[in-house]
Parts: sequence; structure tokens; C-alpha cells
Amino acid sequence: MADPMRVRAQENGGVVDVKVLMKHDMETGQRKDASGKVIPAHHITTITATCKGKQVFEAQFGPAVSKDPFLNFKFKGGAKGDTVSVTWVDNKNDKRTDEAKIS
Repeated sequence: MADPMRVRAQENGGVVDVKVLMKHDMETGQRKDASGKVIPAHHITTITATCKGKQVFEAQFGPAVSKDPFLNFKFKGGAKGDTVSVTWVDNKNDKRTDEAKIS
């Protein structure tokens, strides 16, 4: 299982600002290791976020995204104390979900 994401969510004026730092190697499938063998592609493909049972964000990533990606998005409808849940799925069907309370 992958390392935990760092998720922060803060509400201000009815808008929730979410910041996510994901730990993932994001291999493109084009790099080679020390012996010259191609390192297989391994990257996040889909990211979703939910709050109060409703999807508030969705994104598609590809191999061009850097290692340990940072994501920042905003949405309306969340309140202080609510939980934001962020999930990513990669091209090997590994999955990680982490949550944060809105402050």
C-alpha cells in the first residue's frame, strides 16, 4: 500500500480550499534503471474527492505528471467539521484513500 496522502481542507466564505500531497513514484515507462532495463509505467490515473457523500472533484492523470504530485482545488457546499475524502487509483489498480476534516 502507498504512503498516506497529506490532505488539508479549509473553509472560507462558503468555499472549501483542498490541498493534497500524494506520495507516488509516477513512473512514465520511459526511464531506464542502472542496468539499462526500462522501468515499467506506474502512475496515478484517476483522482476523486467526496464530501457528504457527493463527488466534488474528479481528475484524470497520465504519465507526464511529476513524482509526488501536489493538487489544489476548491468547491462549494462544505462546512467546517465535514469530512473530505480523496481517492486515487493508478494504472496497476493500486488504490489509496485519505480523509481530512474541514477547518
